[in-house]
Amino acid sequence: MNYASFFTPFQYKGLHLKNRFVMAPMTRMASPDGIPTQAVADYYARRAAGEVGLILTEGTVIDRPASKNEKDIPNFYGAAALAAWKNVVEHVHAQHGVIAPQIWHTGDAPGMTGWMPPAPKENPSTMSVSDIEATIAAFASAAKSAQEAGFDAIELHGAHAYLIDEFFWDKTNPRTDDYGGKTIKERSRFATAIIKAIRAAAGPDLVIILRVSQWKATDYNAKLVHNPKEMEDWIIPLAEAGVDIFHASQRRYWEPEFEGSDLNLAGWIKKVSGQPTITVGSVGLAGDVMGAFSGEGSEVVTDMRELERRFQRGDFDLVAVGRSILQDPNWVKKVKEEQFDQLMAFDAASMGRVY
Repeated sequence: MNYASFFTPFQYKGLHLKNRFVMAPMTRMASPDGIPTQAVADYYARRAAGEVGLILTEGTVIDRPASKNEKDIPNFYGAAALAAWKNVVEHVHAQHGVIAPQIWHTGDAPGMTGWMPPAPKENPSTMSVSDIEATIAAFASAAKSAQEAGFDAIELHGAHAYLIDEFFWDKTNPRTDDYGGKTIKERSRFATAIIKAIRAAAGPDLVIILRVSQWKATDYNAKLVHNPKEMEDWIIPLAEAGVDIFHASQRRYWEPEFEGSDLNLAGWIKKVSGQPTITVGSVGLAGDVMGAFSGEGSEVVTDMRELERRFQRGDFDLVAVGRSILQDPNWVKKVKEEQFDQLMAFDAASMGRVY
């Protein structure tokens, strides 16, 4: 079990990665009042030194009222926050790392510690058209700021029932105007407008990653699409709008998406779009990610032959790993060097650390 295939280079546009492992975004609420500290820069630099191919930052929010549900989630606007993120980039690049911010708006997701935003939460049923247009512009502005700060790509958070995903989902988008509709293709117009605005602001060379999911934090069994045809209606317009790489979030990467095929979500998205994909979901651990938020740890799983089988078959191009890299910044290096006996079980207390 040397998993050598995961340690081949990946290139797309100007994005050059030394291997196929991605650090998944993990919210830690470690930026006081939204400003990342030097400890945050050091946290990401350690993962770069640990040979993570691509670092996706924790969710970092746009300049909109109530775009976050915790005060210490980092901002991606304002001089102080943007200077702090530039410092993060410089520290990661000093370790020969590659990094992209995850750009986010939480929508009306519930708060976790009782902190209340200074304005009513935004969601598809409460936003005016002018609110929507301002939000699209704020996403584009954040992407441009990321480009100017030296980030190597960006990721949009379009999963897990946060704002972009709320527009996708028929359970949370009752609109009857251009930003709603009975079909997933109609409900994707908000996302495609954001992507087109980013392209207009940042140009054709910026690599745009879009994270999507079927499951929601509020409903593990939710389905945006139920068959390959609906998948095409959802994904193809997003690719045509300018998405370069799709980050397909599952709780367990080995679970098939539709009956009659063992392809997972990343596999189906790559099949219908032709674009590179990232798979994610319980890689290297026995328990799924949602257990971490209720204080559960998870044991190490070193047998990743099923993951490698799917990768070699061409189902996806990159593999995102969250909790294992949160626990241990040298996880990728240990896998590369076949130090499987040194891999660490996940301790939920790590969610609150900055190490």
